[in-house]
Amino acid sequence: MEIQTTLVSQATDIEKGEFYKKTYLHVAFALLAFSLVEYILLFNIPEEYIIAMVSQKFAWLFILGLFWLGSTLANKWTLSQSKNVQYLGLAFYVLLEAIIFLPMIYLAVVYTESIEVLKQAALLTLALFGGLTAVAFLSNKDFSFLKNVIVIGGFVSLGLIVIAILFGFNLGLWFSLGMVLLASASILYETQKLKDVYSPNQYVGASLQLFASIMLLFWYILRILSSRK
Repeated sequence: MEIQTTLVSQATDIEKGEFYKKTYLHVAFALLAFSLVEYILLFNIPEEYIIAMVSQKFAWLFILGLFWLGSTLANKWTLSQSKNVQYLGLAFYVLLEAIIFLPMIYLAVVYTESIEVLKQAALLTLALFGGLTAVAFLSNKDFSFLKNVIVIGGFVSLGLIVIAILFGFNLGLWFSLGMVLLASASILYETQKLKDVYSPNQYVGASLQLFASIMLLFWYILRILSSRK
């Protein structure tokens, strides 16, 4: 199999259009698959197991560690030359997100006694994602500077999360708002770099990065809305 080395920015307009269409279709399919898997997990995993995921601090740290390792592996798979391996990576990542979201969504529904907060969080997330995508595509701004912000912000936030879990305190509203900003920056950066990092046949890997940013945004919007109920 010949390795594709041409970047999207160097491709023809038709190839660019196909790449963007396939990338965002795969993002949409990943979101639908996440919803379906989450629904199945919610109605098949016993309540005590869901609560146990977050009731023991070391259990949650272990789960977060596995999520990070699994995400790294999934990302590597989606950039493989084999289409089957690429789809395996995306499917695996969707499953990881469904598992990590399980206690958050369960508790949000239990505390509010409805799925309305989930609908609101999903709509706000999609609306913000759409707006940020439009800004990235339509503006002439260079968002490459956001890479350092995202990397540093990611390490700082991860450290704060670990400390909060170990010492049992709530990071609060301001942390969630900061993470919404970080996730928004990630969407801008990932959207702009589509043409400069990926080749036209790497739309699965590109879709995983966008999906990951959307899920980070959804997590903290849901956290904010749940805390206000």
